Amino acid sequence: MEPVERDPQDSMQKISLYDMDRTITVRGTYTPFLFHMVFEREPWRLIFLPILPLGFIAYGLKLISRGQLKTFNQRMLLGSAPHLAALQPHIERFAENVLRSNRHQKALDQIETDRVAGRTLVLVTASYELYAGAIARRLGFDHLIGTRLEVDGEGRVRPRIIGENCYDDAKIERIEALFAEQGWQRADTHVRAYSDHVSDQAMLEFADEAIATTPTSKMRHLAEQRGWPIVDWR
Repeated sequence: MEPVERDPQDSMQKISLYDMDRTITVRGTYTPFLFHMVFEREPWRLIFLPILPLGFIAYGLKLISRGQLKTFNQRMLLGSAPHLAALQPHIERFAENVLRSNRHQKALDQIETDRVAGRTLVLVTASYELYAGAIARRLGFDHLIGTRLEVDGEGRVRPRIIGENCYDDAKIERIEALFAEQGWQRADTHVRAYSDHVSDQAMLEFADEAIATTPTSKMRHLAEQRGWPIVDWR
């Protein structure tokens, strides 16, 4: 009897990294989240709408960072110190809405395929962990990496980001931190990464297996250059 050849991956920790917005979801979630909270909690905050373009102008002129733009909009539409306990029911309803009407079913199918294959699922997103956590729980992710907001000692959510906005290369720093926390050795893991956007180039290059999902034109071009598989989850 000839010996059975074993796949070297069989003895490895298998990890799948998923971007969220426009990878799992069809559309972005940050702005819809803020407006969901306004309409459910404090519709009077719509009076601040004329002020919001000022933040985008400042960002376009490079006077503020992407993270500062996010917290500026948050302060206007969510408030400067809402209690997390009061926000949570609205966050849960938002997560339900996302998974009902703003998700690629093929992405959910792939997540389930990876789970059945024994892969550890990690959601890696620039979106706030404040609400991405509710989505991650519903999809069965094992770990969440997202933009973290300060919650003070009284449980109030502040418009201040802890560390960096989890975007672009900042994702890699957080992924490496997760590896260290979990005791995962990169040489002993097989990493698969999914994303639609070229801003995740560093995360995709970190992976052993990079997959461009319903990609933007720039992402498609990069994937073709690198020989990465391209899938359409629409």
